Amino acid sequence: MTTLSVIYYSSTGTVHTMAQRLAEAGEKAGAEVRLRQVTELAPAEAIAANADWSRHVDATKDEPRATADDIVWADAVLFGTPTRYGNVSSQLKQFIDTLGPQWAQGLLANKVYAGFTASSTAHGGQESTLLALYNTIHHFGGLVVAPGYTDPLKFADGNPYGVSHVTGGGNGGRLGEAQLAALDHMAERVVTVAGKLNA
Repeated sequence: MTTLSVIYYSSTGTVHTMAQRLAEAGEKAGAEVRLRQVTELAPAEAIAANADWSRHVDATKDEPRATADDIVWADAVLFGTPTRYGNVSSQLKQFIDTLGPQWAQGLLANKVYAGFTASSTAHGGQESTLLALYNTIHHFGGLVVAPGYTDPLKFADGNPYGVSHVTGGGNGGRLGEAQLAALDHMAERVVTVAGKLNA
């Protein structure tokens, strides 16, 4: 059975919801899935200043946290992060930066990787965030399996680099049908390609 880890950071819950959908889609595609959030690093006063952030931290405080073993175990890894000035969040980057011992042993190589993200605005750095994330995957020796335009639904979602979502614009942060379909497609594609590599 193909193994899939969905490893993410979410401040107010959007990326968390995306990660849950990917985990469900991965299981439907036949994978054994681990869903793991990385540790929160922000100071308590910053979290307390944002009601949605504070609520999400409290709601997910007992969920399992990502460890290096979750990467080593997996045949495929989906990394999720909100955009932070067009880049990966410090929380996810800090987790990735702790993987030096596993990288040095070659334990992060030859796996399938892809990414997902969310931003407040339509041009809030989604593509640059995913491309920055993939710089790390190249150093791992991993295989980036971005969705590209491998299904017509990607023309509705519009992001060949991964899956992204805009939380602003009056939608309340809710994922639309285009994003849900894109998440399902990416999980299925990643699991399928990882399965072929294993075979």
